[in-house]
Amino acid sequence: QVQLVESGGGLVQAGGSLRLSCAASGRTFSSAAMGWFRQAPGKEREIVAAINWNGGLTYYADSVKGRFAISRDNAKNMVYLQMSSLKPEDTAVYYCSAGYVSYYTTSPSGYRYWGQGTQVTISS
Repeated sequence: QVQLVESGGGLVQAGGSLRLSCAASGRTFSSAAMGWFRQAPGKEREIVAAINWNGGLTYYADSVKGRFAISRDNAKNMVYLQMSSLKPEDTAVYYCSAGYVSYYTTSPSGYRYWGQGTQVTISS
């Protein structure tokens, strides 16, 4: 069992930065791939970034490549999403998720545990 709690969301102006954090509990965290997803009103949940169990492999959606960075600290049971050059279209609820296996997938169905989400709002 893994429990995930996101923090760090908020309201920022376009061009600004935010750092999302995800605190994980549970012994299986360090062996699981982790992902950040987002869901805007009226849209499907989409992957933003993912990272494999040891941080050696990462994935970014084209829309955030070069602006966002995912990282993890297995010693602290933490996953982070550093977001910069934020745009109004980045506005969404952001979810942290833990995968079934050690290597990431880009589909929400590949993630077993989900946090409650944190709202990110970017004003123009």
